[in-house]
Amino acid sequence: MHRRTLLAAALAGAVVTPALASGTARAADPGPSVTRTGTTTLDGQAIFFVSYDGLVNNNAFQKNGLLTYKGYQYAVWYTADRNAVVGRRVLGGSTWSTVKVGHTLKASDSHNVISMGVSEVDGRLHLTMDSHSDGFTYVKSVAGLMDDPAGLSWTASRFGAPRATLDGVALTSQFTYPQFVSTPDGRLQLSYRAAVSGNGRNALAEYDGTKWTDLGEWSGSTGTYTSEHGSSTARNMYLHGIDYDRNGRLHSFFTWREQNGAVMCDGGITNHDTGYVYSDDRGRTWRNDAGTVVGVTGGSDKVSVTDAGLVIDPLDPDHSLMNQESQFTDSAGRPHAIISYVPGRFGQCTTNYVADRTANGRAFHVRKNASGTWQKTEIPVPLNSSQRTKLILDRYDNAYAVFPFGRIAAASAASGYTDWRILFDGSGLNAFGEVVIDETRVAQDGALSFMYQEKSSGTTPSALHVTDFRLPA
Repeated sequence: MHRRTLLAAALAGAVVTPALASGTARAADPGPSVTRTGTTTLDGQAIFFVSYDGLVNNNAFQKNGLLTYKGYQYAVWYTADRNAVVGRRVLGGSTWSTVKVGHTLKASDSHNVISMGVSEVDGRLHLTMDSHSDGFTYVKSVAGLMDDPAGLSWTASRFGAPRATLDGVALTSQFTYPQFVSTPDGRLQLSYRAAVSGNGRNALAEYDGTKWTDLGEWSGSTGTYTSEHGSSTARNMYLHGIDYDRNGRLHSFFTWREQNGAVMCDGGITNHDTGYVYSDDRGRTWRNDAGTVVGVTGGSDKVSVTDAGLVIDPLDPDHSLMNQESQFTDSAGRPHAIISYVPGRFGQCTTNYVADRTANGRAFHVRKNASGTWQKTEIPVPLNSSQRTKLILDRYDNAYAVFPFGRIAAASAASGYTDWRILFDGSGLNAFGEVVIDETRVAQDGALSFMYQEKSSGTTPSALHVTDFRLPA
């Protein structure tokens, strides 16, 4: 396997003053800051059960569990009696209006998240839910609901009946990880995994305002990967996200997960390497960092573990690398990601994924800089959790990492992202673990919102909240 090693990696805890740094921000741009402006309660008794070390209402990989559109914010969750609910509020308001959409959670599996998307071409809200290597449930609103929220009532009659297809398009019987993304021309795409962990393929569907089309699969599960321990001939690509930048390029960071545990030392997880691909034709053709075509959606050429130039940060399967972490693009369209694993200074073989990540896991900020090279900085904040960290950038390209339990660390663009420090320690939240970020809000009103659920035990329901922070204006 051909690999491209990062050219620069900053030491943990390194701090560079803006005057000495080679960042891309103007000297007058403010650095990162957060001011907590309020917390609202979505549900005082939301469903609570732990599976795969997470909660069904707060899995960081769901896109989007919380979103903002045309002055209103929307949230989705399951109630204590397992009903799927959509809430909305005037942006920054204190009161949420809720609607049950006619579906109940079928299994106590934290992967059965609810994800939202907006088709700008016709102003509809779309939902997928209850899908982990199984079928899925799909609901969409009437046309125009998202364009006139103040004029259209928020009632169940605004939503269609739940369906097991995308308006007749069946996709796959083993469907997982739905992620909606709005295209630059107002269409809506749905990214998903076909088949199962360790042997699955990424695929895309697209809605044009009148119908859904299955565009097909674009990543492959075949080929041989060999580590120092052994080989594997099947895998799946886990996406850190799928996002358009302001210039219309579609970006995706990823990790591979091997089917055969023979590739790792002992008892961890078979995730390895951080890769990157992009598309300039709405996800039809995929290219590696050098611009070489490595896959065609719906075609015979899939992005494969054996393709050259995919890996931007090599890591073997012995360090409990997290899958589906986080990514964002800056104002110049450059890609950024958060990855996390147990660094080699704590040993070269993790034996327990949850315990070792909780004890020694660290997050890293990986980005492409203005000269086109990849840089990696360790964020000097212990994970204290096995779970995921989320990333956003503000209007000045300062970076914010939202850690498990709602802790917020940040670094300035002016420093070249070397001055990471904690801005909010999560005090008072009593958050269980992962949080769901509103990735869409920061560009609309300069605020950071995230949804979190309070700690509980067993299956005792607990409160689900959204908390808001003002970022630099």
